[in-house]
Amino acid sequence: MEQYGSEQRAHRVAYAALKHSYEKVGDHWEAKQRRGPSDERAEHGGPNPRGETAEGVDANASEQHLREIASRLEISGRSKMTKDQLVDAIRKYNERARRRARGPRSAGGVRQ
Repeated sequence: MEQYGSEQRAHRVAYAALKHSYEKVGDHWEAKQRRGPSDERAEHGGPNPRGETAEGVDANASEQHLREIASRLEISGRSKMTKDQLVDAIRKYNERARRRARGPRSAGGVRQ
């Protein structure tokens, strides 16, 4: 925080570093086959990143790798999906898994 001036900026830098070495698979992170940016936004980095984020999905991985991940997650229709569709389907699966892992919440945002 001292180095980056704000908690939010420090968090963004740490999250970007995480996504260079790990990818989000369901409700957990796994080491990537090779280190590097995971999506368009991570490629540009800096204080004003541009491009879309895949929210932890390694959008720069091969289509075959994404199909393997989709298969492990039992995403239906994966054999006919384009690479972009696979990334989006895995991203949506991950979001649902994250919500399930957090458990039910009341209207006030407090766990029941």
